[in-house]
Amino acid sequence: MTAVFALTTSLLWGLADFGGGLLTRRTPALTVVVVSQAVAAAVLGAIVLATGGWSEAGPRLWFAIAAGLAGPVALLSFYKALALGPMGVVSPLATLSVAVPVGVGLVLGERPGALQVAGIAVAVTGVVLAGGPQLRGGAAVQRTILLTLVAALGFGAVFALITEASTNVTGLFLALFVQRLTNVAVGGAALAASVRRGGAALPEGGFPWATLPALAFVGLADVAANGTYAMAARYGPVTVAAVLASLYPVVTALAARGLLRERLRAVQAAGAGLALLGTLLLATG
Repeated sequence: MTAVFALTTSLLWGLADFGGGLLTRRTPALTVVVVSQAVAAAVLGAIVLATGGWSEAGPRLWFAIAAGLAGPVALLSFYKALALGPMGVVSPLATLSVAVPVGVGLVLGERPGALQVAGIAVAVTGVVLAGGPQLRGGAAVQRTILLTLVAALGFGAVFALITEASTNVTGLFLALFVQRLTNVAVGGAALAASVRRGGAALPEGGFPWATLPALAFVGLADVAANGTYAMAARYGPVTVAAVLASLYPVVTALAARGLLRERLRAVQAAGAGLALLGTLLLATG
């Protein structure tokens, strides 16, 4: 079950990243974060009311609040990086986020077997190669890399925190709801501050209502990925769940290839193959 939930996480995050990257090319990144997360919060609020999730309120929700504080910083940095550079460059570098939950798992005493260690090494190598990252360039490329590394640290923190925010499915819904409310509050405050400094909250022509379904998809896919990752970490070792969940750049790269016609280089195809091999080693180890 760990492999199923973690790979579902990769699929959802990969599609959400692809959608978010496209949206931020026309709409300010903060607006994309706030609107997409607000839609997710509304849906989760309805689920919490329907399931009686408030009964699970307790000290663990502080982990959800902490994840909600880290999430907007990571998302904003990531979307800005996607708007500045090719998805195939940004998305693989963001997989460095896997170092945070894997490190936490090792500190807590998890010890993956030899086959799983090999799978982790092969999968991470494959993910980086699948993006075909181009690290040469001027200030714009350097800024893209810096933003991506900030995003990776934030995503890794969310990985680690959300797994501690609940002990059952009903509590998970509540934790994800609280996380999204925090996301919206932090993102909204940052958007208001940006507007006061003269930044734009909307693209020219006003709010792009035609993109609302896409914004909703990005927010709901992101929250669903957080949920499936929490389930993956609950069923099996965090070290395995985190690595399998980090395969989302392969999905993003393939989506960019299929929909944007971005060329898939030989090194990217080899990377995708290595990522698949690493997945098989982890799942069978």
